[in-house]
Amino acid sequence: MAEIRRSGTWSSALTSDEFAAVRTAGFEPAGQVLGAAVYNIGYTGGYGCPGAWGGYNLGWAPAAQTQVSSGGGYGSFGPLVKTMYEARRTAIGRMVAECAELGGHGVVGVRLTIGSFPTGGLEFKAIGTAVRAPMTPPLRHPFTSDLSGQDFAKLVLSGWMPAGLVLGITIAARHDDWRTVGQTRWSAGNAEVNGWTALVNDARHDARVQLAADVKRVGAEGVVIADMDMRIRERECPAQEGGHDHIVEAVNIGTAIVRFKSSHLERSSRPPLAIMSLDPQRRQAARTNIGQNRR
Repeated sequence: MAEIRRSGTWSSALTSDEFAAVRTAGFEPAGQVLGAAVYNIGYTGGYGCPGAWGGYNLGWAPAAQTQVSSGGGYGSFGPLVKTMYEARRTAIGRMVAECAELGGHGVVGVRLTIGSFPTGGLEFKAIGTAVRAPMTPPLRHPFTSDLSGQDFAKLVLSGWMPAGLVLGITIAARHDDWRTVGQTRWSAGNAEVNGWTALVNDARHDARVQLAADVKRVGAEGVVIADMDMRIRERECPAQEGGHDHIVEAVNIGTAIVRFKSSHLERSSRPPLAIMSLDPQRRQAARTNIGQNRR
């Protein structure tokens, strides 16, 4: 980073349009920044029969319940979710450290990726472009944002600033109980599978709850969402021979934002007041003018 600063040049991951947009918001690129972390995924949790009564859920047992990672409990995927948060935040933290070394005030256009490492494990990577506002003191904590250069400029010009990247991650699991099995047989016809519907809704809800908690953690007022990803897989139930579980991984990523001023758009957002003349001749003249303009 010191060599890059001494070189007097900068690199970026911005397009030409993004570069121009960032400049209109009063910022300039400081350099491309990167943070990475390689994690070995060992204990993940989730080895029980999720949400099944007594772990087996025979035909006479009550219906299964969705088990979300944030709720803990036997068979929860909490350890894996904790690692996913830690790895992403480690990568983001190292990217922010590079931003500070370059004298940047924040990072825009951040891309978070996960890939397999050749010798095993997973590589969590965060890459973006550090930007700075000339003649402005450094920030104690540079901001991060996954907004494009154009969206970042729109946000700033409307009186808002990014506070940081926020995450909402959950892994929900549900055992295919006797009701779910019955609703997925060909003889059931066209009907809703209540267990799978509950699983999807519970996963999305918990991911939103975790995202809101992360927004509160960074002290922001709200969040603009860039990515809402959901992956579903099936596995053989580890606690019941011949049984199956469905597992949903929901990940919400966004930019938490805070207001720093009222925009000119908000100040001028009051609609114009329509006034109708009480003079019949003036009203007739106005209607005549409108008709002529239409022709």
